This record gives sequence, C-alpha cells and structure tokens, in this order.
Amino acid sequence: MITSATNPQVKRIVQLQEKARARDQETAFIIEGSRMFLEAPADMIRNIYLSEEFLLKNRQPEVQDKLEQVGFETVSSEVFRKMSDTETPQGILCVVKQYQREVSGFLDNKGGKPPLYMVLEDIRDPGNMGTIFRTGEGAGVDGIFIGSSCVDVYNPKTIRSTMGSVFRVPFLVVEDLPNLIVNLRHTGIRVFAAQIEGAGAYDHESYIGGTSFLIGNEANGLRPETAEQANVKIKIPMEGKVESLNVATAAAVLMYEAKRQRRQYGG
Repeated sequence: MITSATNPQVKRIVQLQEKARARDQETAFIIEGSRMFLEAPADMIRNIYLSEEFLLKNRQPEVQDKLEQVGFETVSSEVFRKMSDTETPQGILCVVKQYQREVSGFLDNKGGKPPLYMVLEDIRDPGNMGTIFRTGEGAGVDGIFIGSSCVDVYNPKTIRSTMGSVFRVPFLVVEDLPNLIVNLRHTGIRVFAAQIEGAGAYDHESYIGGTSFLIGNEANGLRPETAEQANVKIKIPMEGKVESLNVATAAAVLMYEAKRQRRQYGG
C-alpha cells in the first residue's frame, strides 16, 4: 500500500492532474470514479489506484471483473485524497493514455453517410466543452475538432463533464483551424459558422449533406478570420432582450437541427 504523499507515483498523479504539459509529455490523463473506470477501454488504462476504503467497500461485480483484468495499486485513504482532483473522492483513479488520431481518419469517409462535425474555437469553459461532447454523442455527431486555444480536453474538469462521452465521440485537437476548414471544404463538407452579424437563420439551411458547424468563444464568438473561411454564416434568431445563448446550448440547437433534418429526410 502507498502510504506516503512523497511517493513518486503520488507526485506523478498530482502533476498529471494539475499540469497540461505533464499530460502532454506522458500522452496520458486522469479519470476518477467507478463510472468513468467502466467507460474507459481496458487497453487504454495504464495504471489504477484504489483507496483502502474503496477496496474494502466496493461491491460492483463489473468493477471487480475489470480490476482483475488490469491490476491495481492500493493507496491509503489520506494519500488518495491528495491524489484526487475532487472534493469527495470516489476511491478509484486511473491513468489513461491519450488518443492518437489523424485528420485523415475523419475525412476518409469512403462512401459512408454524410458526416456531421463540430469545430470548436477558443471554448474556455470545461463545462461547456463537456456538454458539447455529451450533446454531440446524443445527436450522433461523427467527430469534434478542437482548436488548440480551447480548454484542454484532458483537463480533469473537462473529462468529468463529458461523463464518458470522451471515450465514445471521436475528437482531434487541431493546431491550424483555417487549414482544417480548407480540408473540410475540399472533401465536400459544407462549413457553417455560427455568427450573429451578417448571418441568416440557421433553420433556413440544409444539413443533409456533409456538414460542419464552427462554434466560437463564449464571450466573443468566432474570430473574424475563422468565420470568413466558412461556406455560410448562420445565427439562431432571438426574441425578447436575450442577446445570445450559452455556447453549449447554441451548439445543441444546431446539432439537433441537423439530426432532425436527417431523420426527416432520410439523410
């Protein structure tokens, strides 16, 4: 049992919890809780740490079965609290390897159904990012492209907010969004920029074919140079004194409009 907070493994976990650079160097991230542990593919899990309390009290057969496949380290409850990023630790924490994907894996559709993508720029709130992942899974999006200026998708708060969707919705962090948009357009995917000025109503467009929605920062929206790369600028008409929707809510409206059209018209 690990009983010292100065143990190198404990220091490593704290670094992975707190620092994006450490996560990038190890190409790893942290998940916590039984639900996330069960969601994570077994071949992605590098290490598992259990508090002594969890080891004594856990009675979930599916958790026990998976633990036997992977193996684990036991940690004193006091030290586990230092390793955890949550106020009320659940007693199970895993180091998971990051996904290694390429743009080509998204764009090589090979005659499949028209794809639906989200492209995110400057999204800064972990809760918004996680909500877009969950909503994207529900709406059936085929992938999420995340600009490098967005909140770190492997940030513990972002990971918790996805509630497991991070393991089921393909995503890719992109350094050059303008180049990505050019590639999307070259493959026949229409790019729609969510914008207020100079935009038409979102429900006047068709999303039956290959579609990508550009969504920008919570306060400032898309950068002008990014919005200009789109085929079409769209907006969600507002009534009353409301000027705009929460970014995750706006993304949900667009994704489900695409889903509705495709369901209705067989796209």
